[in-house]
Parts: sequence; structure tokens; C-alpha cells
Amino acid sequence: MIDTPSEVEALSGLDGVFLNLETLATPMHVGSLHTFEVPATYDRDFFTDVKTLLTQRMVPVLRRRLSAMPLQMANPVWLDTAVDLDQHIERIHIPAPGTRAQLETVVANLHADLLNRARPLWMMYVLDGLASGERAYYFKIHHAMLDGQAGNALAGALFDTAPHELLANIQPAVNRASASRPGALKLVAAAFRHDAVQYVKLVRDLPGVVRTLAGLVRSSGGKAVTDPSAKAAAGLAGKPSRSGAAFAPRTPLNVAITRERGFAAESVALAELKAMAAATGATVNDVVLSLCGGALRRYLARHDTLPKKSLIASMPISLRDKGDTGFHTKATLSLVSLATHIKDPLKRLRAVRGHTSATKDVARRARSVIPTDFPSIGVPWLMGTLANLYGRGGVSQVLPPLANVLISNVPGPTLPLYVGQARMTGYWPLSIVEHGVGLNITLMSYAGRVYLGFTVARSAVPDVRQLAEDFMFAYAELKAAVLKPASAKTVRKPPTRPAAGRASLQSAKVSS
Repeated sequence: MIDTPSEVEALSGLDGVFLNLETLATPMHVGSLHTFEVPATYDRDFFTDVKTLLTQRMVPVLRRRLSAMPLQMANPVWLDTAVDLDQHIERIHIPAPGTRAQLETVVANLHADLLNRARPLWMMYVLDGLASGERAYYFKIHHAMLDGQAGNALAGALFDTAPHELLANIQPAVNRASASRPGALKLVAAAFRHDAVQYVKLVRDLPGVVRTLAGLVRSSGGKAVTDPSAKAAAGLAGKPSRSGAAFAPRTPLNVAITRERGFAAESVALAELKAMAAATGATVNDVVLSLCGGALRRYLARHDTLPKKSLIASMPISLRDKGDTGFHTKATLSLVSLATHIKDPLKRLRAVRGHTSATKDVARRARSVIPTDFPSIGVPWLMGTLANLYGRGGVSQVLPPLANVLISNVPGPTLPLYVGQARMTGYWPLSIVEHGVGLNITLMSYAGRVYLGFTVARSAVPDVRQLAEDFMFAYAELKAAVLKPASAKTVRKPPTRPAAGRASLQSAKVSS
């Protein structure tokens, strides 16, 4: 047991949203899949090394558990508590022969399971049996505990930047009883104090919040396109409503989902993404969005479900101040067109660039206006009821979607990371899907590559591996159009994927 004195911390309003929206079909945790290369002389048990490292690096966020309010009247609070690592680290054997496809399936199934709210909201699964000889683990943690940027900070605390031998019991665990739960009156009083402060802030900031959110929605419909090359794409999200919002077209991605998950992992060279961005006057994020648009255009066309209007992506905007490494969610969402109605990859990229420029202007204002905390009394009842009704009542089938897909691009560590002597060779993120949005594409940069995690509800995307391959096709297509000599007139298809028995997770580089 690892224990510390009891400390009570209020759950922010935004963190409470992730907690209260959770249902059996819609878990609200994020995760990551890591692979590791060990030296030829490595004769240790990787499971033991991972457990030893966690024992020595038990950062405060991993010691927090929820303490519920009486009658669930408001958001719970965080209580610093004991951690029994035997309840949080589990060994999983990949079925023989230990292929990439089998690993992706095991991780998808683990990602579908809810976390136990009676304990700190995280789990780690050490994965044995990869035919490649690589070591691996999958880690998941509730989004109420941190966002993407905070997750990056957590990785920095848990890993080393140089190999070394892990010695057990350097910092022996302290064994004693779990921290006690605060009394009901103390919890209720804390809730009322928290809400009194938040109501004052809400009244003060509400006009600016409304204006900023309206701008974020309007920017997805081409209202503020400033790039001349993208003017032809104005209105590509469809005819705006009277409020100025442009709804996304309905696709098979936008349905009520079930709990079954799918997952696929790919990676590309960061230097090549930067070269494509520099050659077109775009940002790496613009290139990523354009590639996602190309992949979805190809995937939906194959199933004869590509809409005439462009798909819209929802992307998080960090609201963190520089240097803020706190373990709370501090982000809002923007809406960005993916220009999927445009076949030519270069024209699609120019259109995306124009729309992201409009969104960035609003995002700069959002940083100082949009709150990440707000009153919570009564919120758990309301949001829990709405979350269940939205899936069961078929509401997602009736209301037009605001977005078709969730896309997130998170900057990660630039240096190689280690667990003892094992060097991390892959860092794939997994994220959240919801009723009405059954696809999440999250990217994490690490040590010169960008790792893509495609997380899906299988009821919305039955073949996530095909979608991942469509992304690689779009990548090769745009790379050929941007980086190939101007005299070339053809686009070479990406290399044929290895047979299903391939064990290594390292994606082959796409040749130009």
C-alpha cells in the first residue's frame, strides 16, 4: 500500500462533465499503448520493472479517488488515499502468435471496460507475448483526472530519459489504512462554497462566453475564411442555421453507439509532416486535418456513404496558461471543416488551412473567457439522466450532428523515454467516443514520429484497420503531391501492408 495524509480537492465543473456523462456504453477514460525495446542481455521481468517504477513514482494524481456527495447532489470531491498497486497493475497475455492485429484487439477490449470508481481512476495492463519480442503495456486514466496536456506532464513524471537498472524497494511503501472519508456536513458545505464562487464568475463572464462559443460554431461553416485559396470552400459545411451554426452532415459515424470498441495504430515521420506544411504554407495541424479528411473521404466512398457536404471535426483547444502543468481538464472544443467534398489533396489542404485560420482567431479569445469550472449542485442528476436518454431514446438519430469526428493532436516528448533499461519505441493514444460521434483520431508526437490512435465504436466503424490504412493512403497521396518533383504526374500507391502475421508495431515509412 502507498498512502498519504487525507486531502480534499474540489472536482472542477469541466472534469465533472466527463464523470457525469459516463455510461456503460460511453466510458470517459483516455489511454495509451506503449511498446518497448529491451537490450539483448535483458533478463528481467518487465511486469516487475513496471511495478517497481510506479512504486517509486506514485505522483499525487494517481493517489486521488472520488468521494461522493450525499444523495449525489453535486460533483464529488477528490480524496488523497491509499493505493494498492496489485489492484491497478495486471498482466495480460496476448494470444499466440502475438500479432499486431491481436494486440490491437486486446487493447480495444480493455478500453471498453469502465474504471472502478471505488479506487483511483486508472489501470495499467502489462502485455506479454508479442512475437516481435517487444514489451508493451496499455495505461488508462479517467478524463476527469487530466486532459491531453496534463497526460504529457504525467508521462514526464513516470518515465526516464536514459536507461538505468530499476532496484526494488528504494522507497519502501508505507502500510496503513486508507484515508478516511470526510463527513457529510463537510462535503455539503464545501459544495455550497464552491458553487457560490462559481455563480459569481458565471454571471460576470457569461456574455463573453456566449459570444466566443458562437464564434467557434460559426467558424466551422466558412463565415470567416480569410485565405483567398479557400474562398471556394466557404459554406462547405452546409447552409447555416438562423443562429449561424452549420450542422455537420449525417454519416454512419454519427449513430447511438454500443460499448464494443475497436482500435488501430499507425505512425508517420514528424519531419515529413513538417516538410509538407512548410511547402504549402500550412501548419502541421492543417496537414493532419487534411489527411484525416482524405482518409474519411476514401473510407465513406468505399461504403457509398460519402455526403456532398464536408465532414466537420471537433478539435480540443487548450485553455492552459504557459507553464500550467496542473492535473485538471482545461480545454474547450472547436469545429473545423475537413473539406471532404474536395478530391484533390492540395486543394483540400488549402481549404482546411483557410478554415483553421478562422478558428484560431476565436480560440485566442476563448483562452481568457471560457470557464473550466462552474456550479455543480444538481448537475450529476441532470447530466446522468441526459446521457442515458441520449443513447437509449435515439436522440442522436434525430438531432443533426454538430461534428462527425473527434480529432486531437497532442505534442509529446521529443526525447526517447525509458522504463528501466527498456526504451519506448511506440506511443499510441486512445481516447473517447460518444453517442453521435463514433470515431476519435488522436495523434501524439514522440521522438521524431507522430503516433496515430484510431479509437472507434464498432457499431459505427466496423473495420477500423481499413480506416487506418485509408489514412496511410491519404498520407502517401499528399506527400507525393507536395514533395515529389513538379514534373511527376502520377501518385504512387503506398507500399503493400505486410501479412497479418506481422508482429512489429512500427509502421513502415511511406516512400516518396
